[in-house]
Amino acid sequence: MIFVNELASIKNVPQWMKHMPADADAMTFVDAVFPAFLFIVGMSVPFAFNARLLKGDSAKIIWSHTLKRALALIIIGVFMVNAEYGYDAAKMIIAPAFWGLLAYTMPIPIWNKYDKNFPVWLKNTLQYGGMLVLVALYFLYVQDTGEIGMTPKWWGILGLIGWAYLFTVVYYWLVCGKLWAMIAFLVVCVLANAINLTQGAPLQNLPWFNFISGHLTHAALVAAGVVISLLFFDRKVPAKINWAVIGFAILFFVTGYLLRPYYGISKIKGTPSWTMFSAAICTILFYFLYWLMEIKKITKWSNFFMPAAANPLLIYILPGVIYYFCKAFNIHIIPGYFREGVPGIIWSLVFSTIMLFVMKLCNRYKIQLHL
Repeated sequence: MIFVNELASIKNVPQWMKHMPADADAMTFVDAVFPAFLFIVGMSVPFAFNARLLKGDSAKIIWSHTLKRALALIIIGVFMVNAEYGYDAAKMIIAPAFWGLLAYTMPIPIWNKYDKNFPVWLKNTLQYGGMLVLVALYFLYVQDTGEIGMTPKWWGILGLIGWAYLFTVVYYWLVCGKLWAMIAFLVVCVLANAINLTQGAPLQNLPWFNFISGHLTHAALVAAGVVISLLFFDRKVPAKINWAVIGFAILFFVTGYLLRPYYGISKIKGTPSWTMFSAAICTILFYFLYWLMEIKKITKWSNFFMPAAANPLLIYILPGVIYYFCKAFNIHIIPGYFREGVPGIIWSLVFSTIMLFVMKLCNRYKIQLHL
């Protein structure tokens, strides 16, 4: 995600390294990155629930944690989107670049995982102070229509993950994580997505259906992750060849293939073909990683990525902090030569690697975001 986000600002790179246009009926590896996030969220759900139940958490605690996590993702996502566009710079008291810098920075003190020995008064000051700053930023925001306050727009990547997580986890809890029920939920998600994109469908013009089906589009990928996770790990003796997982990978691909003539492949539109092809790709990639790491025990290569794995939300937010800091203070980190073509691609790789080492330092000094 860090690589493709940085690459998005680079000029003159091949189309296969960019998001495909909405009407292209195609997808690149870049269009599969966001679905992979959703798929991973789904794969982690059974582990997270089992861990909390084994710890003895009550239903109230689990529900509370679920709602707080979803709300946090939605809030951060909305602030990120509003920092990008939709404001009237001339009417804002604070410069948009400084507004964006604060919007990206405040989640760090609010949701940081503080050490037990960290002074309580300082922790409360940082957390509640950060919340007050976000509230102030809401009222300092002036839309390009002249209205005060932010609007959700498209919720942002984190916001979409938050909604998809919320829909899926609530359902998972209600059905006690039963495999057949999660498969049924996946089918419902795909059907709702298809109906919402079908011209003349009876439910298409209903705002509540548009809202729900829009988020079920992404919940389909979370549900697919849950299903694959249960097929891999919810059994006493793992199979040497997991035919059920292979079968679902094929089913995802075939479903995407059959729906493509009607809806096309589009990440921007969120078509069912895009979700199903993405689910197939993620399933195949995870099966390969499972074979490589669990069966063949080849794991040392993954140490390079561990700093990000231990702190994924911070490594996603931090490039935005750097971007708005440089914009606010008119700082240019790299020359224009590295903003296009092959040098730009190399810089994107270098930047991603630098961020991994930055995460290593953050982890060492206990700067870790935990929702």
